[in-house]
Amino acid sequence: MSPASERAGAVLSVDLAAIRANWRILQNQRVTPGHTAAVVKADAYGLGAARVAPALLAEGCRRFFVATLDEALAIRPLLSGADLAVLAGPFPGGEAEFLANDIIPVLNSPEQVFAWAAFAHKRSQRLPAFLHVDTGMTRLGLTQSQAEELAADRNTLASIDLKLVMTHLACADEPSHALNRRQVQRFQAARALFPGIAGSMAASSGVFLGPDWHAEWNRPGYALYGGNPLSGQPNPMRQVVRLQGKIIQVRDVDAGEPVGYGATHVCAAPTRLAVVAAGYADGLFRALGNRGCGTVGGQRVPLVGRVSMDLTIFDVGAVPVDLVRPGGVVELIGPGNDIDAVGAAAGTIGYEVLTSLSARYHRDYLEGAGS
Repeated sequence: MSPASERAGAVLSVDLAAIRANWRILQNQRVTPGHTAAVVKADAYGLGAARVAPALLAEGCRRFFVATLDEALAIRPLLSGADLAVLAGPFPGGEAEFLANDIIPVLNSPEQVFAWAAFAHKRSQRLPAFLHVDTGMTRLGLTQSQAEELAADRNTLASIDLKLVMTHLACADEPSHALNRRQVQRFQAARALFPGIAGSMAASSGVFLGPDWHAEWNRPGYALYGGNPLSGQPNPMRQVVRLQGKIIQVRDVDAGEPVGYGATHVCAAPTRLAVVAAGYADGLFRALGNRGCGTVGGQRVPLVGRVSMDLTIFDVGAVPVDLVRPGGVVELIGPGNDIDAVGAAAGTIGYEVLTSLSARYHRDYLEGAGS
């Protein structure tokens, strides 16, 4: 164990080999020929884009998406030979920085389209871009009528080297939802306006809807990091994250003793409590109070009382004494209590669990062949 790991209150292990394996699982899910990109926005969903993106590049991924220009600038030097696209596109006046750093904008509105075309025209260049069309999310993207107007505007298109037409599924985690099929139909209509241009529709859950949703490029994110893309079904992805919080103190308590702020838990019988060095400042949600759990030696231990800023308390009375000691660990995320389970216990989703993981955790990156 390294000195940094020894002094840390909690240790987050990120299995890069599992991320690479998950990318292969998603690529192999394709029935129709095509490619699988990787979404590494929000610092690779909280796991560290500077480590995750190069691992995926080594695995064969050649197209990456982030949310903002700053995210792209941080990892552009690490992704030689790969496309890097910004989902938010350029803000007014920011076009030059995209060009200077070989970053592709996703154009989400007529204003972004016209600004990018004007910027390219001034340089007498055709500049690459992806086009986002809205097929049912009612968030970013051109409407069908706006896409039709653009397709008829040859002067604007003459300045844009359109590489991809993309959309975003609203209900892919609900396979029977009628909007999934409607979005396929709307996307086909939008794509027909730009013949010969590759398409992208499916993110993590969409990959598993089937070939009608695959187009030429899939762009998963959450599933790469071990999240379950199949709601209510077994998770086909390998687990990536393990979070272990260190025990500061073990206490023997009597029946009737209150626990934590607000005395929201009262011990019903004599038991033992383990106080762990992680709290809501570390991304362990306060909502997990009296609802969450950890594991010790594979045995579930309930989280009792409120989660405080730096500390969380677990009832370890049912665990053998020799497994619980100061300096030992309670596993906060891991087998049997993965990111989706933690999210459900907190009344949220695993995405939020991942992106809330704190910089205070010591991080161990596990390398390997990814097999």
